[in-house]
Amino acid sequence: MTAFYHAGEMEQRLGLGHTVPIGRPWCPGSMCDHLLVSLPYPFGPALEECTVRGGHVQVLWLLPITESERDFKAEHGLEALEERFEEAELEYWNPTRKPTV
Repeated sequence: MTAFYHAGEMEQRLGLGHTVPIGRPWCPGSMCDHLLVSLPYPFGPALEECTVRGGHVQVLWLLPITESERDFKAEHGLEALEERFEEAELEYWNPTRKPTV
C-alpha cells in the first residue's frame, strides 16, 4: 500500500509526517487503523541515517496510529502528537495499545 503511494508522482509521495489510512485495524484487536510516516525515534540516528556510495539514505518507519491520533496531528501538528507519544510512553510494539489522545 505504501509503495503504491510512494511510487506516484513526486508531489504525491509519502514523507515525514504523512499519514495513510489502512482501512482496517493493523492487527486483530487493535484500534490502530492509520500509519504515520515518522522518524524511528526508539532506535536513534544510527538507524535513521545511512551513508551509501554517492550520498545518504534517510530511513523512516511506519508507525501504526489511531484515527483520533491522526486527527490530533492534523489539528495540532506532528510535533504535538510526538510529544503526546513521549508523555504517554507509547508502546509502539503493542497492537492493542490504547489511543494517546
